[in-house]
Amino acid sequence: MVEDATIERPVFQEVPPRQRILDALMSKDTTVSMSEDSLENEMILNMGPQHPATHGVLRVLLRLDGETVVNAECELGYLHRGYEKLAENMTYHEFIPHTDRLDYISPAANNVAYCLAVEKLMGIELPRRGQYIRVICCELARISSHLLALGALAMDIGALTVFVWAIREREKIYDIYDVLTGVRFTVSYMRIGGMAQDITDESIRMIRAYLDGLPEAIREMAAMLHKNRIFIERTSGIGIMPPDEALDLGWTGPNLRGCGFAKDLRRDHPYLVYNELDFDVITRTECDVLARYQVRFDEIKEAAKIIYQCLDKLPAGEIWAADAKKIVPRKGDIYSNMEELINDFMLVNFGQSAPVGEVYHGIEAAKGELGWYLVSNGTGYPWRSKIRSPSFANLQGLSRLLEGCMISDIVAIIGSIDPIMGEADK
Repeated sequence: MVEDATIERPVFQEVPPRQRILDALMSKDTTVSMSEDSLENEMILNMGPQHPATHGVLRVLLRLDGETVVNAECELGYLHRGYEKLAENMTYHEFIPHTDRLDYISPAANNVAYCLAVEKLMGIELPRRGQYIRVICCELARISSHLLALGALAMDIGALTVFVWAIREREKIYDIYDVLTGVRFTVSYMRIGGMAQDITDESIRMIRAYLDGLPEAIREMAAMLHKNRIFIERTSGIGIMPPDEALDLGWTGPNLRGCGFAKDLRRDHPYLVYNELDFDVITRTECDVLARYQVRFDEIKEAAKIIYQCLDKLPAGEIWAADAKKIVPRKGDIYSNMEELINDFMLVNFGQSAPVGEVYHGIEAAKGELGWYLVSNGTGYPWRSKIRSPSFANLQGLSRLLEGCMISDIVAIIGSIDPIMGEADK
Protein backbone atom coordinates (compact mmCIF):
# COMPACT_ATOMS: atom_id res chain seq x y z
CA MET A 1 0.00 0.00 0.00
CA VAL A 2 1.40 3.37 -1.03
CA GLU A 3 0.92 6.10 1.55
CA ASP A 4 -1.18 9.05 0.36
CA ALA A 5 1.05 12.12 0.59
CA THR A 6 -0.31 15.52 1.46
CA ILE A 7 0.99 18.61 -0.30
CA GLU A 8 3.05 20.98 1.83
CA ARG A 9 3.31 24.35 0.14
CA PRO A 10 6.60 26.24 0.51
CA VAL A 11 6.69 29.23 2.84
CA PHE A 12 8.49 32.08 1.09
CA GLN A 13 10.61 34.22 3.41
CA GLU A 14 10.16 37.12 1.02
CA VAL A 15 7.96 37.79 -1.95
CA PRO A 16 9.30 35.73 -4.89
CA PRO A 17 10.62 37.87 -7.79
CA ARG A 18 7.93 36.64 -10.18
CA GLN A 19 5.21 37.58 -7.67
CA ARG A 20 6.71 41.04 -7.15
CA ILE A 21 6.67 41.62 -10.91
CA LEU A 22 3.10 40.29 -11.17
CA ASP A 23 1.94 42.55 -8.35
CA ALA A 24 3.49 45.52 -10.08
CA LEU A 25 1.76 44.65 -13.33
CA MET A 26 -1.58 44.14 -11.56
CA SER A 27 -1.35 47.50 -9.82
CA LYS A 28 0.02 49.13 -12.99
CA ASP A 29 2.73 50.67 -10.81
CA THR A 30 4.85 52.52 -13.34
CA THR A 31 7.54 53.23 -10.75
CA VAL A 32 8.52 49.58 -10.78
CA SER A 33 10.41 48.70 -13.94
CA MET A 34 11.61 45.30 -15.02
CA SER A 35 15.16 46.59 -15.14
CA GLU A 36 16.92 49.90 -15.42
CA ASP A 37 17.24 49.59 -19.17
CA SER A 38 14.11 47.54 -19.86
CA LEU A 39 13.47 48.95 -23.32
CA GLU A 40 16.99 48.09 -24.46
CA ASN A 41 16.77 44.54 -23.08
CA GLU A 42 13.33 43.59 -24.38
CA MET A 43 13.03 40.76 -26.89
CA ILE A 44 10.11 39.37 -28.87
CA LEU A 45 9.92 35.56 -28.89
CA ASN A 46 7.52 33.56 -31.03
CA MET A 47 6.55 30.44 -29.07
CA GLY A 48 4.64 28.00 -31.22
CA PRO A 49 2.52 26.95 -32.90
CA GLN A 50 4.88 24.00 -33.35
CA HIS A 51 6.09 23.81 -29.73
CA PRO A 52 4.92 20.58 -27.99
CA ALA A 53 3.91 22.47 -24.86
CA THR A 54 1.42 24.52 -26.86
CA HIS A 55 -0.42 21.41 -28.04
CA GLY A 56 0.59 21.95 -31.64
CA VAL A 57 -1.74 24.77 -32.64
CA LEU A 58 -1.44 27.55 -30.05
CA ARG A 59 0.81 30.47 -30.88
CA VAL A 60 2.07 32.59 -27.98
CA LEU A 61 3.90 35.80 -28.86
CA LEU A 62 6.07 36.80 -25.89
CA ARG A 63 7.63 40.14 -25.00
CA LEU A 64 10.53 39.40 -22.70
CA ASP A 65 12.83 41.34 -20.43
CA GLY A 66 15.62 38.84 -19.91
CA GLU A 67 13.77 35.69 -18.86
CA THR A 68 10.74 37.55 -17.51
CA VAL A 69 7.53 37.73 -19.55
CA VAL A 70 6.44 41.35 -19.76
CA ASN A 71 3.53 40.69 -22.08
CA ALA A 72 2.03 37.76 -23.98
CA GLU A 73 -0.35 37.62 -26.91
CA CYS A 74 -2.08 34.28 -27.52
CA GLU A 75 -3.38 33.37 -30.95
CA LEU A 76 -5.72 30.49 -31.76
CA GLY A 77 -6.85 29.31 -35.16
CA TYR A 78 -4.48 26.78 -36.69
CA LEU A 79 -6.84 23.81 -37.01
CA HIS A 80 -9.47 25.42 -39.28
CA ARG A 81 -12.07 22.78 -38.42
CA GLY A 82 -15.27 24.77 -38.84
CA TYR A 83 -17.35 22.36 -36.76
CA GLU A 84 -20.10 24.87 -36.03
CA LYS A 85 -20.70 25.44 -39.73
CA LEU A 86 -20.43 21.71 -40.46
CA ALA A 87 -23.23 21.09 -37.94
CA GLU A 88 -25.51 23.45 -39.87
CA ASN A 89 -25.09 21.32 -42.98
CA MET A 90 -25.83 17.97 -41.35
CA THR A 91 -28.86 16.43 -39.69
CA TYR A 92 -28.85 16.38 -35.91
CA HIS A 93 -28.14 12.65 -35.98
CA GLU A 94 -25.26 12.92 -38.48
CA PHE A 95 -23.29 15.37 -36.33
CA ILE A 96 -22.88 13.06 -33.33
CA PRO A 97 -19.52 11.52 -34.47
CA HIS A 98 -18.07 15.00 -34.90
CA THR A 99 -18.63 15.79 -31.22
CA ASP A 100 -16.09 13.09 -30.34
CA ARG A 101 -13.41 15.11 -32.11
CA LEU A 102 -13.90 18.32 -30.10
CA ASP A 103 -12.40 17.52 -26.70
CA TYR A 104 -11.05 14.21 -27.92
CA ILE A 105 -9.79 13.33 -24.42
CA SER A 106 -13.38 12.96 -23.16
CA PRO A 107 -15.50 12.12 -26.23
CA ALA A 108 -18.37 10.45 -24.35
CA ALA A 109 -19.08 13.66 -22.41
CA ASN A 110 -19.19 15.60 -25.69
CA ASN A 111 -21.79 13.13 -27.00
CA VAL A 112 -23.90 13.68 -23.89
CA ALA A 113 -23.72 17.49 -24.06
CA TYR A 114 -24.81 17.60 -27.70
CA CYS A 115 -27.60 15.02 -27.35
CA LEU A 116 -29.01 16.77 -24.27
CA ALA A 117 -29.21 20.05 -26.21
CA VAL A 118 -30.99 18.40 -29.14
CA GLU A 119 -33.34 16.52 -26.80
CA LYS A 120 -34.17 19.76 -25.03
CA LEU A 121 -34.98 21.35 -28.39
CA MET A 122 -37.22 18.43 -29.39
CA GLY A 123 -38.81 17.85 -25.98
CA ILE A 124 -37.42 14.32 -25.58
CA GLU A 125 -36.90 12.84 -22.11
CA LEU A 126 -34.55 9.90 -21.69
CA PRO A 127 -35.63 6.97 -19.44
CA ARG A 128 -33.93 6.82 -16.05
CA ARG A 129 -31.70 3.86 -16.90
CA GLY A 130 -30.33 5.78 -19.86
CA GLN A 131 -29.70 8.82 -17.67
CA TYR A 132 -27.68 6.78 -15.18
CA ILE A 133 -25.60 5.25 -17.98
CA ARG A 134 -24.88 8.72 -19.36
CA VAL A 135 -23.67 9.90 -15.95
CA ILE A 136 -21.35 6.89 -15.73
CA CYS A 137 -19.92 7.74 -19.16
CA CYS A 138 -19.45 11.42 -18.24
CA GLU A 139 -17.61 10.59 -15.02
CA LEU A 140 -15.37 8.01 -16.69
CA ALA A 141 -14.53 10.72 -19.22
CA ARG A 142 -13.76 13.13 -16.35
CA ILE A 143 -11.35 10.66 -14.76
CA SER A 144 -9.68 10.01 -18.11
CA SER A 145 -9.31 13.72 -18.85
CA HIS A 146 -7.98 14.62 -15.40
CA LEU A 147 -5.47 11.76 -15.46
CA LEU A 148 -4.01 13.08 -18.69
CA ALA A 149 -4.03 16.67 -17.36
CA LEU A 150 -2.12 15.65 -14.24
CA GLY A 151 0.29 13.43 -16.13
CA ALA A 152 0.98 16.02 -18.83
CA LEU A 153 1.57 18.76 -16.24
CA ALA A 154 4.00 16.52 -14.38
CA MET A 155 5.79 15.63 -17.62
CA ASP A 156 6.07 19.30 -18.63
CA ILE A 157 7.87 19.92 -15.34
CA GLY A 158 10.07 16.85 -15.73
CA ALA A 159 8.29 13.94 -14.01
CA LEU A 160 7.96 11.58 -16.97
CA THR A 161 7.18 8.57 -14.78
CA VAL A 162 3.88 10.08 -13.59
CA PHE A 163 2.83 10.67 -17.19
CA VAL A 164 3.43 7.00 -17.99
CA TRP A 165 1.40 5.95 -14.94
CA ALA A 166 -1.47 8.25 -15.95
CA ILE A 167 -1.52 6.82 -19.48
CA ARG A 168 -1.56 3.31 -17.99
CA GLU A 169 -4.70 4.10 -15.98
CA ARG A 170 -6.37 5.76 -18.97
CA GLU A 171 -5.75 2.67 -21.09
CA LYS A 172 -7.88 0.71 -18.63
CA ILE A 173 -10.74 3.15 -19.22
CA TYR A 174 -10.35 2.61 -22.97
CA ASP A 175 -10.66 -1.13 -22.37
CA ILE A 176 -13.96 -0.44 -20.58
CA TYR A 177 -15.18 1.73 -23.46
CA ASP A 178 -14.27 -1.03 -25.88
CA VAL A 179 -16.71 -3.39 -24.17
CA LEU A 180 -19.35 -0.78 -23.29
CA THR A 181 -19.52 1.06 -26.63
CA GLY A 182 -17.64 -1.17 -29.06
CA VAL A 183 -15.00 1.54 -29.64
CA ARG A 184 -11.98 2.53 -27.55
CA PHE A 185 -11.52 6.20 -28.31
CA THR A 186 -13.99 8.24 -30.37
CA VAL A 187 -17.00 6.30 -29.15
CA SER A 188 -20.05 8.00 -30.79
CA TYR A 189 -22.01 6.07 -28.17
CA MET A 190 -24.91 8.44 -27.56
CA ARG A 191 -27.97 8.83 -29.74
CA ILE A 192 -30.70 11.45 -29.70
CA GLY A 193 -33.16 9.93 -27.24
CA GLY A 194 -30.95 7.00 -26.24
CA MET A 195 -27.63 5.32 -26.85
CA ALA A 196 -26.21 2.76 -29.24
CA GLN A 197 -26.54 -0.17 -26.84
CA ASP A 198 -27.29 -0.99 -23.22
CA ILE A 199 -24.62 -1.40 -20.57
CA THR A 200 -23.72 -5.05 -20.04
CA ASP A 201 -22.86 -7.03 -16.91
CA GLU A 202 -19.31 -7.41 -18.21
CA SER A 203 -18.98 -3.62 -18.52
CA ILE A 204 -20.24 -3.17 -14.97
CA ARG A 205 -17.74 -5.72 -13.63
CA MET A 206 -14.89 -3.98 -15.48
CA ILE A 207 -15.93 -0.56 -14.15
CA ARG A 208 -16.10 -1.81 -10.56
CA ALA A 209 -12.72 -3.53 -10.87
CA TYR A 210 -11.19 -0.36 -12.26
CA LEU A 211 -12.62 1.85 -9.52
CA ASP A 212 -11.44 -0.58 -6.84
CA GLY A 213 -7.85 -0.23 -8.10
CA LEU A 214 -7.97 3.51 -8.78
CA PRO A 215 -7.20 4.74 -5.20
CA GLU A 216 -3.93 2.82 -5.15
CA ALA A 217 -2.97 4.23 -8.57
CA ILE A 218 -3.54 7.87 -7.61
CA ARG A 219 -1.84 7.36 -4.24
CA GLU A 220 1.18 6.20 -6.21
CA MET A 221 1.14 9.44 -8.20
CA ALA A 222 0.67 11.48 -5.02
CA ALA A 223 3.64 9.80 -3.37
CA MET A 224 5.78 10.74 -6.38
CA LEU A 225 4.67 14.40 -6.61
CA HIS A 226 3.18 15.72 -3.39
CA LYS A 227 6.43 15.55 -1.41
CA ASN A 228 8.58 16.44 -4.40
CA ARG A 229 10.26 19.77 -3.73
CA ILE A 230 10.92 20.46 -7.41
CA PHE A 231 7.28 19.88 -8.41
CA ILE A 232 5.86 21.92 -5.51
CA GLU A 233 8.17 24.89 -6.02
CA ARG A 234 7.67 24.84 -9.80
CA THR A 235 3.88 25.09 -9.37
CA SER A 236 3.41 27.22 -6.23
CA GLY A 237 2.89 30.94 -6.62
CA ILE A 238 2.94 31.01 -10.44
CA GLY A 239 0.12 31.44 -12.94
CA ILE A 240 -2.01 33.28 -10.40
CA MET A 241 -5.46 34.27 -11.65
CA PRO A 242 -7.34 36.74 -9.41
CA PRO A 243 -10.88 35.43 -8.73
CA ASP A 244 -12.69 38.47 -10.11
CA GLU A 245 -10.76 38.27 -13.37
CA ALA A 246 -11.47 34.54 -13.65
CA LEU A 247 -15.19 35.34 -13.61
CA ASP A 248 -14.80 38.21 -16.08
CA LEU A 249 -12.93 35.95 -18.51
CA GLY A 250 -15.63 33.28 -18.41
CA TRP A 251 -13.54 30.63 -16.68
CA THR A 252 -15.42 27.52 -15.58
CA GLY A 253 -14.63 24.06 -14.30
CA PRO A 254 -11.47 23.16 -12.32
CA ASN A 255 -9.75 26.40 -13.33
CA LEU A 256 -12.50 28.50 -11.75
CA ARG A 257 -12.79 26.22 -8.72
CA GLY A 258 -9.04 26.64 -8.26
CA CYS A 259 -9.82 30.35 -7.69
CA GLY A 260 -12.14 29.56 -4.78
CA PHE A 261 -15.53 29.53 -6.55
CA ALA A 262 -17.68 26.46 -5.85
CA LYS A 263 -19.37 26.59 -9.25
CA ASP A 264 -20.50 23.27 -10.70
CA LEU A 265 -23.40 22.79 -13.13
CA ARG A 266 -23.99 19.26 -11.83
CA ARG A 267 -25.04 20.79 -8.50
CA ASP A 268 -26.12 24.35 -9.42
CA HIS A 269 -28.19 23.42 -12.51
CA PRO A 270 -28.68 19.64 -12.24
CA TYR A 271 -29.20 17.57 -15.37
CA LEU A 272 -29.65 13.82 -15.87
CA VAL A 273 -29.72 12.33 -12.33
CA TYR A 274 -26.97 14.37 -10.65
CA ASN A 275 -29.49 15.80 -8.18
CA GLU A 276 -29.93 12.26 -6.80
CA LEU A 277 -26.21 11.71 -6.22
CA ASP A 278 -23.93 12.73 -3.37
CA PHE A 279 -20.62 14.41 -4.25
CA ASP A 280 -18.49 17.34 -3.14
CA VAL A 281 -17.53 20.37 -5.23
CA ILE A 282 -13.76 20.67 -4.84
CA THR A 283 -12.29 24.17 -4.47
CA ARG A 284 -8.93 25.76 -3.68
CA THR A 285 -8.23 29.38 -2.87
CA GLU A 286 -4.57 29.77 -3.87
CA CYS A 287 -5.44 30.55 -7.53
CA ASP A 288 -2.12 29.20 -8.87
CA VAL A 289 -0.89 26.25 -10.93
CA LEU A 290 -0.71 23.95 -7.91
CA ALA A 291 -4.28 24.84 -6.88
CA ARG A 292 -5.62 23.84 -10.28
CA TYR A 293 -3.63 20.59 -10.07
CA GLN A 294 -5.08 19.82 -6.63
CA VAL A 295 -8.66 20.43 -7.78
CA ARG A 296 -8.29 17.93 -10.62
CA PHE A 297 -6.55 15.39 -8.40
CA ASP A 298 -9.39 15.47 -5.83
CA GLU A 299 -12.09 15.49 -8.52
CA ILE A 300 -10.89 12.09 -9.69
CA LYS A 301 -11.93 10.69 -6.31
CA GLU A 302 -15.32 12.43 -6.48
CA ALA A 303 -15.97 11.10 -9.98
CA ALA A 304 -15.25 7.56 -8.76
CA LYS A 305 -17.70 8.12 -5.89
CA ILE A 306 -20.40 9.21 -8.36
CA ILE A 307 -19.88 6.16 -10.57
CA TYR A 308 -20.14 3.80 -7.60
CA GLN A 309 -23.50 5.36 -6.69
CA CYS A 310 -24.77 5.05 -10.27
CA LEU A 311 -23.82 1.38 -10.43
CA ASP A 312 -25.55 0.71 -7.10
CA LYS A 313 -28.71 2.60 -8.10
CA LEU A 314 -28.83 1.57 -11.77
CA PRO A 315 -32.51 0.84 -12.50
CA ALA A 316 -33.87 -1.70 -14.93
CA GLY A 317 -35.87 -0.68 -17.97
CA GLU A 318 -35.47 0.95 -21.36
CA ILE A 319 -32.58 3.15 -22.47
CA TRP A 320 -34.52 4.70 -25.39
CA ALA A 321 -37.22 7.34 -25.30
CA ALA A 322 -40.55 6.31 -26.84
CA ASP A 323 -41.03 8.69 -29.78
CA ALA A 324 -40.97 6.97 -33.18
CA LYS A 325 -41.05 10.24 -35.14
CA LYS A 326 -37.87 11.58 -33.52
CA ILE A 327 -35.86 8.54 -32.44
CA VAL A 328 -33.79 6.59 -34.97
CA PRO A 329 -34.89 2.91 -34.75
CA ARG A 330 -32.50 0.27 -33.45
CA LYS A 331 -30.78 -1.89 -36.04
CA GLY A 332 -32.49 -5.11 -34.96
CA ASP A 333 -35.91 -3.57 -35.55
CA ILE A 334 -34.92 -2.16 -38.94
CA TYR A 335 -34.04 -5.60 -40.30
CA SER A 336 -37.33 -7.18 -39.20
CA ASN A 337 -39.99 -4.48 -39.42
CA MET A 338 -41.03 -2.53 -42.56
CA GLU A 339 -42.36 0.46 -40.59
CA GLU A 340 -39.08 0.81 -38.71
CA LEU A 341 -37.15 0.52 -41.98
CA ILE A 342 -39.16 3.37 -43.53
CA ASN A 343 -38.82 5.43 -40.35
CA ASP A 344 -35.05 4.93 -40.34
CA PHE A 345 -34.83 5.95 -44.00
CA MET A 346 -36.74 9.19 -43.38
CA LEU A 347 -34.88 10.18 -40.21
CA VAL A 348 -31.39 9.39 -41.51
CA ASN A 349 -31.89 11.12 -44.86
CA PHE A 350 -34.01 14.11 -43.86
CA GLY A 351 -33.35 14.40 -40.13
CA GLN A 352 -35.61 14.86 -37.15
CA SER A 353 -37.83 17.89 -37.72
CA ALA A 354 -37.30 20.00 -34.63
CA PRO A 355 -39.84 22.68 -33.67
CA VAL A 356 -38.97 26.27 -34.54
CA GLY A 357 -37.08 27.86 -31.66
CA GLU A 358 -33.76 28.11 -29.87
CA VAL A 359 -32.21 26.34 -26.88
CA TYR A 360 -29.00 26.24 -24.91
CA HIS A 361 -27.87 23.37 -22.74
CA GLY A 362 -24.57 23.06 -20.90
CA ILE A 363 -22.96 20.29 -18.88
CA GLU A 364 -20.08 20.24 -16.42
CA ALA A 365 -17.44 18.66 -18.64
CA ALA A 366 -13.95 17.84 -17.39
CA LYS A 367 -12.57 21.23 -18.50
CA GLY A 368 -15.59 23.34 -17.58
CA GLU A 369 -18.95 24.28 -19.05
CA LEU A 370 -19.49 22.61 -22.42
CA GLY A 371 -22.72 23.76 -24.03
CA TRP A 372 -24.60 23.92 -27.30
CA TYR A 373 -26.75 26.76 -28.53
CA LEU A 374 -29.07 25.57 -31.28
CA VAL A 375 -31.50 27.54 -33.44
CA SER A 376 -34.11 25.57 -35.38
CA ASN A 377 -36.14 26.73 -38.37
CA GLY A 378 -38.30 23.60 -38.34
CA THR A 379 -36.20 21.45 -40.68
CA GLY A 380 -34.04 18.42 -39.94
CA TYR A 381 -30.92 20.63 -39.91
CA PRO A 382 -30.02 23.23 -37.29
CA TRP A 383 -30.22 26.75 -38.71
CA ARG A 384 -27.49 27.85 -36.26
CA SER A 385 -25.15 25.83 -34.07
CA LYS A 386 -22.84 27.49 -31.55
CA ILE A 387 -20.50 25.53 -29.29
CA ARG A 388 -19.56 26.94 -25.90
CA SER A 389 -16.26 25.11 -25.46
CA PRO A 390 -14.43 25.46 -22.12
CA SER A 391 -10.92 25.30 -23.58
CA PHE A 392 -11.62 28.35 -25.76
CA ALA A 393 -12.88 30.37 -22.80
CA ASN A 394 -10.13 29.18 -20.46
CA LEU A 395 -7.38 30.11 -22.91
CA GLN A 396 -8.58 33.73 -22.85
CA GLY A 397 -6.84 33.97 -19.48
CA LEU A 398 -3.47 32.72 -20.66
CA SER A 399 -2.09 36.17 -21.52
CA ARG A 400 -3.00 37.35 -18.03
CA LEU A 401 -1.41 34.32 -16.37
CA LEU A 402 1.88 34.71 -18.22
CA GLU A 403 2.46 38.33 -17.20
CA GLY A 404 5.39 38.48 -14.81
CA CYS A 405 6.32 34.80 -15.00
CA MET A 406 9.63 33.34 -16.15
CA ILE A 407 10.12 31.57 -19.47
CA SER A 408 10.53 28.27 -17.61
CA ASP A 409 7.10 28.74 -16.00
CA ILE A 410 5.19 29.06 -19.29
CA VAL A 411 4.94 25.33 -19.94
CA ALA A 412 3.60 24.62 -16.44
CA ILE A 413 1.04 27.42 -16.70
CA ILE A 414 -0.29 26.17 -20.05
CA GLY A 415 -0.51 22.64 -18.64
CA SER A 416 -2.45 23.87 -15.60
CA ILE A 417 -5.18 25.33 -17.87
CA ASP A 418 -5.50 21.89 -19.54
CA PRO A 419 -6.53 23.12 -23.01
CA ILE A 420 -7.52 20.80 -25.85
CA MET A 421 -7.18 22.67 -29.10
CA GLY A 422 -9.74 20.50 -30.90
CA GLU A 423 -12.51 22.36 -29.06
CA ALA A 424 -10.73 25.70 -28.77
CA ASP A 425 -10.46 26.13 -32.54
CA LYS A 426 -13.89 24.90 -33.51
